[in-house]
Amino acid sequence: MESTRPIRALMRGLDALTVLNLRDGATVSEIVHEVGLPRTTVYRILETLCNAGFVHRDAADERYRLTILVRGLSDGFDDEAWVTQSAKPVMVALSREIVWPVAIATLSGTRMMVRETTDHISPLTTERYSAGYRAPLLSTATGRVYLAHCPVAQQEKLIELLAKSPLEEDRLARSGTELHRLLREIRSQGYATGTRRRGVTEEHTLSVPIALDDRMLAALTVRFAAAAVGPDEAVRRFLPRLRVCAVEIRSLFAAQQPDAHRNKAPQTAV
Repeated sequence: MESTRPIRALMRGLDALTVLNLRDGATVSEIVHEVGLPRTTVYRILETLCNAGFVHRDAADERYRLTILVRGLSDGFDDEAWVTQSAKPVMVALSREIVWPVAIATLSGTRMMVRETTDHISPLTTERYSAGYRAPLLSTATGRVYLAHCPVAQQEKLIELLAKSPLEEDRLARSGTELHRLLREIRSQGYATGTRRRGVTEEHTLSVPIALDDRMLAALTVRFAAAAVGPDEAVRRFLPRLRVCAVEIRSLFAAQQPDAHRNKAPQTAV
């Protein structure tokens, strides 16, 4: 097979991210010295990373620093392993109990990525989603519950990025007051709901957060037909079981972490 030439621009961007990761911020000159590229090239790389949300320039000292979104690059790798190994059996048991399909999703950029679903075992699945499906943050229960419960700094950065999006599904981010009211309500009640039209019918979703300490790990969501289960009934029937499963998944994840996490008392509710 013929070898593929590496993309030089991507390699240079990764070099710049590596330098920033080793420092508490860096100036253009410092990165030029480290990576050996022309100043104009380094500046363009840094500004591109800023536009993508992974880097920001501190006006106080003109140093470029990584944003919290960079953590998602490593979280995604870890999540893939623990979701498959820890969360899947819990989700399968829940789906068999309530019959409707259950999914778990983690943040991927400014979207939620489905990591695992029980669509294949639920007889009530009308449209199957597979791992890798990306859902909007603001127009889905999965995305809203994540955004409402993630750390404030991460929440503000995500809203800032969404507000610049040309997509209609991100429109709510441009209405700051309405969005923050909604997120406060979701955080207060501990869950989010959503509705999506599927042909001539509607599909409802109910989602709860999975968090460890101050870190949002994922969102656990059940989908069900509006004609079969009303919103109030869904909260009564599904919410307690979703919360129990979220706590179980979190506990399984915490057990795999360093002793600093294991020694902390478990929370009683998500």
